[in-house]
Amino acid sequence: MAATKASHEVVLNVRGIHKTFGNKRVHQGVSFDLRAGEILGLFGGSGSGKSVILRSIIGLEKPDQGEILFEDLNIVDLTEDELMKVRTRIGYVFQNGALFDSLTVEENLSYPLKAHTNFNPHQIHERVNQMLELIDMKNSNQLLPNELSGGMQKRAGLARAIILEPKIILFDEPTAGLDPVNTKRLIDNVKKLKSTGITGIFVTHDIPTAFEIADRIAILYNGKIHTLDTVENIKKSKDEIVQSFISGALE
Repeated sequence: MAATKASHEVVLNVRGIHKTFGNKRVHQGVSFDLRAGEILGLFGGSGSGKSVILRSIIGLEKPDQGEILFEDLNIVDLTEDELMKVRTRIGYVFQNGALFDSLTVEENLSYPLKAHTNFNPHQIHERVNQMLELIDMKNSNQLLPNELSGGMQKRAGLARAIILEPKIILFDEPTAGLDPVNTKRLIDNVKKLKSTGITGIFVTHDIPTAFEIADRIAILYNGKIHTLDTVENIKKSKDEIVQSFISGALE
């Protein structure tokens, strides 16, 4: 991944997303953009649809209305075969790591490379080792997921999500359930990636962590993006909704 600075180049544009589950209206016109080289922190109360936005971006949920524009494509309109190609360009870090239980760490990380590249076995092994070193899990190749701590499972999930060098990485509550030590390790790994110029959306309830790694913050409230601004401006905001989020009152 070549190092880049956050710019004004828009790499993802979410326009007017609406989504209803049964009688519950989750999104009522969600719109925001994601710029190259930035991490966008996404806040929202429980049940506000933060994860639904991420799932919609990779086509696991289909909005009732609106557009999600990426590389001249509207993701909402794509077939499953077309979405498979998009998912090689947009990595997803799941809350629980989402590793295959019966596969070793190396086999888990190798899976995307075998499916989407022409790498030979030696190249795959070398790439896996590079990823394991990046996430501070060197020599854990032959361990099974049930032999890993919760923090290690999440870091392995992070490594698998980035192993194809996607253009965008979606982080879905990656620190949820972790103790402070493992939270710091995971965030340090994300900071390493940020220094290479990654572009990502970071969904979290952990406001101090988001302030530490995000460039801008979006606050999802009442089905729409209530505010989207830089971390510094969010911290200084006098808006009651923004201040309620920062103080934790809305959680």
